[in-house]
Amino acid sequence: MTPWPEDGSRADGPVAVDATDRLLLDEARPLLAAARPGDVVVLGDRFGALTLGALALGAPDVRVHTDAVTAEAAVRHHLARTGDAGRVAVHAALGPDLLRGARVVLLQLPPSLGELQEVAEHVARAAADDVVLLAGGRVKHMTRAMNDVLAAELRQVRATLARQKSRVLVASGVRPERRDAPSAFPVIATLTDPELRSAAGAQRVAVAAHGGTFAGAALDRGTRFLLTTAPRWRTDVADAVDLGCGTGLLAAVLALRTPAARVVATDRSAAAVASARATAQANGVADRVAVVRDDAGAGLPDASADLVVLNPPFHDRTSVRTDAAHRMFATAGRVLRPGGELWTVFNTPLRYRTALTRAVGPTEHVAQDPRFTVTRSVRG
Repeated sequence: MTPWPEDGSRADGPVAVDATDRLLLDEARPLLAAARPGDVVVLGDRFGALTLGALALGAPDVRVHTDAVTAEAAVRHHLARTGDAGRVAVHAALGPDLLRGARVVLLQLPPSLGELQEVAEHVARAAADDVVLLAGGRVKHMTRAMNDVLAAELRQVRATLARQKSRVLVASGVRPERRDAPSAFPVIATLTDPELRSAAGAQRVAVAAHGGTFAGAALDRGTRFLLTTAPRWRTDVADAVDLGCGTGLLAAVLALRTPAARVVATDRSAAAVASARATAQANGVADRVAVVRDDAGAGLPDASADLVVLNPPFHDRTSVRTDAAHRMFATAGRVLRPGGELWTVFNTPLRYRTALTRAVGPTEHVAQDPRFTVTRSVRG
């Protein structure tokens, strides 16, 4: 078995294994060869290359966590193909159980410093004293601030030489004073934005955010613009969906403004799901907001919602991509009951109206400015 799968690459999208995966495995080779049971943790594996590579290079077993449920499914798929599923424990959440006692941690560097900080905190709280964290990324996306984030939790940080435009940061040894330090996550903020207060019918709305969640503990501009149309949203709803929920802020607004409704918040990101649960709890609506981790709402039942709100992503890490939005439109068309409404905010240049009409039903522009557009689509 080779240390990485060779299939699954696409010229126009993500690849199954890249130069960063290979460099990480080469740098970790002696550590993996000497690993004992329970030593190795892999974070951010996108298709299984790091997990399979760690096993091929000597790790007796691996614990793995990846934020996107789609990446987790890819890892499970490749493990099933190679027959290695029994040697790998896949963890749905980033937390102490994942990292307890770990001595070797392989990490694909996340795009945000907040996500990296949360990873480093978990390593410092739960891993072995002599842990070695190897964090790899593309040189063009790496900054000196990443070194500083790791150095705040671990004693030594160094950078390897670059190879094929990738580099690895090697951080080792837990700082003793960080063992019992409180975590900075989730960050919880109380928002008093007028658009939010008006939409929710509350003076204050809390938002919670883990490190890997888009926009953090704040109100992003797209969601703010969508909220200005909230007076026109249906309130005679039994079931509502926050599709691609992020922090779950819109799910909390739906629960606060329609107390009789059941609300589902769904996102593919483990960090988003944890954030949405914390946001619902902070606003006292956790009993009416069900939070689900799945891909573009794939697990939602047909004809199960009267109202869907959507602020779709237009990027995947550093790449601009719109395929997730189109899959979400299809989901909305499937899960809405006849007469149900989808309210969507998107970047005005993307011109989604035709796609929304095709996937859901008649679509009207409700609000527009040079940056954002809000549409209302009605299921026929």
